[in-house]
Amino acid sequence: MAVNNSVDPAAWLAQQIQAGDPDLLRSMVKTMAETLMSAEADNLCGAGYGQRSEERTNRRNGYRSRGWDTRAGTVELAIPKLRSGSYFPDWLLERRRRAEQALISVVATSYLLGVSTRRVDKLVEQLGIKHISKSQVSEMAKVLDAQVEAFRTRALDVGPYAFVWLDALTQKVREGGRIINVHVLVATAVNANGQREILGLEVTSAEDGAGWLAFLRGLVARGLSGVQLVISDAHAGLVEAIGATLPGASWQRCRTHYLRNLLTTVPKSAQPWVATLVRTIFDQPTAEAVRLQHAWVIDALEAKYPAACAHLDAAREELLAFAAFPREIWKQIWSNNPQERLNKEIRRRTDVVGIFPDRGSIVRLVGAVLAEQTDEWTEARRYMGLDVLAKARMRVVAGDTPQHNPIPQTLTA
Repeated sequence: MAVNNSVDPAAWLAQQIQAGDPDLLRSMVKTMAETLMSAEADNLCGAGYGQRSEERTNRRNGYRSRGWDTRAGTVELAIPKLRSGSYFPDWLLERRRRAEQALISVVATSYLLGVSTRRVDKLVEQLGIKHISKSQVSEMAKVLDAQVEAFRTRALDVGPYAFVWLDALTQKVREGGRIINVHVLVATAVNANGQREILGLEVTSAEDGAGWLAFLRGLVARGLSGVQLVISDAHAGLVEAIGATLPGASWQRCRTHYLRNLLTTVPKSAQPWVATLVRTIFDQPTAEAVRLQHAWVIDALEAKYPAACAHLDAAREELLAFAAFPREIWKQIWSNNPQERLNKEIRRRTDVVGIFPDRGSIVRLVGAVLAEQTDEWTEARRYMGLDVLAKARMRVVAGDTPQHNPIPQTLTA
């Protein structure tokens, strides 16, 4: 068996394409590795292959075959032999870590991008590996664990975080021989630089007050502070958890989710009219006009739809909390739509898996997706301007001004 000592990449690639090599990628990897070994052998001999030189100290003596194997497969290589002594590329074969890490990186990245196990199997087959099982994909994906854990436990030191969005996703997991639903709690915020940042995630058995309380306490322990407004759906126990962990923060009920709930109190034929009426509340130019319009809509509904009127009146403060902040950011803080777009990206990745084998695999995949998204937000433009954030952090606290002081005191985050 002979290996060309010098390879012209362009000519070699053209030859392979012309020959219609069905395993082009494998041939490229094999040729590159053998070229590197040949160059190293020439250095040990003191001269190039077939070259006459007074500095030569040794000569080449053919090749021997050796498998370049990993835990998942083998690629056959031709290793140069020397007349005196021996040559062995321990950087490639004995330690194997680089080869395995390259393969692991391919599999883990494919897993992160939402590629199915069957497609991962086809991908690695191009590397000379005939089959890779679901368990092997999971094992290789565990390389992400350290990165995800560092992301989940990092210090939240880019505060104050004036606005926080909270939401939960349901995922299926196999536990105790049966398939159950678990809830992935996700928190997103705007940091002091005006950029969006994912604060953390947690997997809980139930989306109740205890789960939210533990999740928010963990965020506070890591440094979450200066929260002015929390935006979310009406999750069970969430409002109480916010009050217990984030004193001074208001709660904005997502207008999109609320409208869906409100429309269940009126006949289907009246839903378009009621929806249009409620949306006029959010089209007003000032906070005072918003509250006046809210009162007008309640009066308009009272005669025909008293149940909807009572529903809207009871939700007054939680629905209009956004009006206490600068007009420029109302569209960003009056609903949970930014979080819903993030949830859509998470589901795109998790739907490929379907049913997770355990909770750790959920944290691994969702955590990797969220870490990747945070990196993208760091490089993107600011979500909120610094001047608007400065205005949002200054709020007059009603009833907190001493009578002898005529100047309203403000709370600065």
